[in-house]
Amino acid sequence: MNVNTILLIEDTSDILDNLTEYLEMQGYKVHGASNGKVGIEMAVEFLPDLIICDALMPGMDGHEVLHTLLATAKTADIPFIFSTSMSEIIDKEEALKMGADDYLVKPFALQTLLIMIRKWINSGSGRKKFAF
Repeated sequence: MNVNTILLIEDTSDILDNLTEYLEMQGYKVHGASNGKVGIEMAVEFLPDLIICDALMPGMDGHEVLHTLLATAKTADIPFIFSTSMSEIIDKEEALKMGADDYLVKPFALQTLLIMIRKWINSGSGRKKFAF
């Protein structure tokens, strides 16, 4: 059986630890990164099936992470979900325009996260390409 891999990029250690534990209990292999730079390195090394990234992080924020991953051939097709406290419609629109596949506003229900993960992993087609 092939186990799906998720990369979590989150600078808040409690959130990273809790989400990692929850997703592992759901049967996923999870790699965790506490900042954007490490997240990019892990994405290139492990080529996860899905990346969930905090948008607001010190140093390299989620937008810079997404931009770098989209510009890297090995990681450009990995589905990418922003996890953020930015709840304004304009924030979501901007994230989707720049190439994010989905947008999850914190705090979120774990069941909502699971539905979103299954949607992107089970689609089997990787990143959706849209022109704006």
